[in-house]
Amino acid sequence: MIEKSVKINLSTGLEARPVAQLVQVASQYNSEIHVKVGEKKVNAKSIMGMMTLGLDAGEEVTLLVNGEDEEDAIHSIEKYLSNQ
Repeated sequence: MIEKSVKINLSTGLEARPVAQLVQVASQYNSEIHVKVGEKKVNAKSIMGMMTLGLDAGEEVTLLVNGEDEEDAIHSIEKYLSNQ
């Protein structure tokens, strides 16, 4: 399992379209992927779950990734959230 803090550098934060794109990125991998903010942890492959977080640009989240392709998955998600 990999756990990593990532700052959201998307100008709009995680609104509907960026959440949908994040879910698409996460869904490419077999690993379990969760986003944690405070005490709340949601499945990164769930649009509805991710929408409940209501994250703004500049906020920090913790990515929790566990599975056979966890390194690739966390790299891709970090790259997306960092807007690179």
